[in-house]
Formats: sequence, structure tokens, C-alpha cells
Amino acid sequence: MKSSNDILQLVNDYLDHLPYDRKPLSLYEPVRYVLSLGGKRIRPVLMLLSYNMFKDDPESILSSACALETYHNYTLLHDDLMDNADLRRGHETVHRRWDANTAILSGDSMLVLAYERMQQCRPDKLAEVLALFTETALEIGEGQQYDMDFEHRTDVSEAEYIEMIRLKTSVLLACATKMGAILADAPEQDAEALYKFGEQMGLAFQLQDDFLDVYGDTRVFGKAIGGDITSNKKTFMLINALNLANEQQRKELLHWVTAENFDRDEKVKAVTRLYNEIGIDRLAQERIAYYFGESRKYLEAVNLPDERKEYLRSYTEEMMHRQY
Repeated sequence: MKSSNDILQLVNDYLDHLPYDRKPLSLYEPVRYVLSLGGKRIRPVLMLLSYNMFKDDPESILSSACALETYHNYTLLHDDLMDNADLRRGHETVHRRWDANTAILSGDSMLVLAYERMQQCRPDKLAEVLALFTETALEIGEGQQYDMDFEHRTDVSEAEYIEMIRLKTSVLLACATKMGAILADAPEQDAEALYKFGEQMGLAFQLQDDFLDVYGDTRVFGKAIGGDITSNKKTFMLINALNLANEQQRKELLHWVTAENFDRDEKVKAVTRLYNEIGIDRLAQERIAYYFGESRKYLEAVNLPDERKEYLRSYTEEMMHRQY
């Protein structure tokens, strides 16, 4: 079996040596650029680790695993354009380095390339794999729309938020773990357990992102914390603060949320203080632990010896102990 580090190296080598033979180069250079910016490669690593629990040749499904990474980066490219973001992983976003039209067209081509790479899987698994991938892609678009809709509301419930991040974030991790199992000829029951495992891990992972943006270590982040606060992003933290605040706390929160002119540090400090007073920090940690615990249950349900699950278990534990 291969460790997560071994598998990450396989993924990076594969992506680094992908040919871009089609023309015009101006269409494909942004695709190459986006995939060269690195990242944790969580989705292909999860897929290959899941496969490797059942079979010992994960390199045989690298094309499908990297199709997920191509698709994930396509969503990030379009997210950056929608958010008018300047940087991604410390580098200029595509619409800044080139322009918005290039970002749209190159992003669309990345989506098609993801399908082209996915269809290189075993012919007898193609229909099942493409059905899972397509359903996942549709759900992610639905999650993104919910996220946009929430921008205009101050009454979003925690349940609505959890469903939004399940669609926007979790289902792609779930797709990765289940797809690895499908391609490894795992029993259907194990493939379903791995889907739920990935889904619950995704919820814990996104809630951890929300938490770290407020309470992370700036030195580890490499950037100032509080970006979600300054942009009024509807995170688990803000949604629950608005819903659980008393009258005075809600009034102060809404003051900061609606303020057009403010000192950044003052706003971050004030909203963080309110989170602490309301108990949002503890609530977030409880929810993270809950979903992480649920993911463990589904992994334990997979009918394999514990030693076959160890690399996947260790990898996800490392994910949940990250500080960035």
C-alpha cells in the first residue's frame, strides 16, 4: 500500500506532465497555470487512498483522480471571477493575469477536460463513474447558488447552511472516496459507507475552515485572519451568531455587517469578541468534532481489516489537525 505522501507525489507528477497539445495556446495556458499552483490535492488523494484500501495499483486510476482535481480547480477559477478575487494560493487569479473572458472560456474548457480525463477509466465502470461525477457536479452548482442566495439574507438557519456546504464542498469529497471504491470493485455497501465518510469529513473540513478564519494563527496562515468577517461572508460563525445573539448583541453585529466604512482590525476584534460572548467558538468546535466523529463511524463500517484503512484514517486525521 502507498502512503498519502506517496500518492500526493503520484498526483503532482501526473499533473506536472500533462500534455497540452491543442491550440490555441492562449486557451490552454491558463488551464496549465491554474493546475500548476499546487494546493493540497485532497480530492485525488482521497480517491486514490480509498482505491488503495481494496487494490494495490492506485496509479492505474490516476487519470480519473486527476479529473476530480481538474474539476475542482475549474470551480475555483469561476469562484475567483465571481468573487472578483485578486489572489489564489498567493498568485494572481486567472481573470487578473489575463481577463474575465479568458477566465470564463478557459474554465469551461477545464470542465470539459475533467470529463475527458474521467472517461479514461475502465470501460465497464464508465457509466457508473460518469453518473456519480455528473450528479456531483450538478449538486456543487446548486450549493454555489444557495451560497449566493444567502448573501442577501440575515435569517439563514444552521440547517440551511449545513445543506449548502454539503452541496458546495462535501459531495466532491464523497464522490472521491466512493469513486475510488467503485473503480476498485468494492462491494456496494462499502462504496456507500465511503461516500458517507467523505460527506461527513467534508462538513467537518468546511466548518474547520470557518473556525480557522477567525481563530487561526496568523503566522501559520501566512495572511491576516478575519477575512470572512470583513467581507460579511455567511459562515457557520456569523449565521449562528445572528441567530443566537441577544437583542443588544444582534444590534451590534448588524451594525458591523451593514457598515460600509470601517477599520478592518476594529471590526475583526469586535465581531470576534461577540462570537466569544455568544459562545460561537465552542459551538463550532463541537460541530466539527461531531461531523468528524460521524465520518469515523462510516470508515469503521467498511468491511476491511483495520490495517487496510490506516493510511486513509491517518490522512484525514492530519486534515483535521491542520492550522491553515
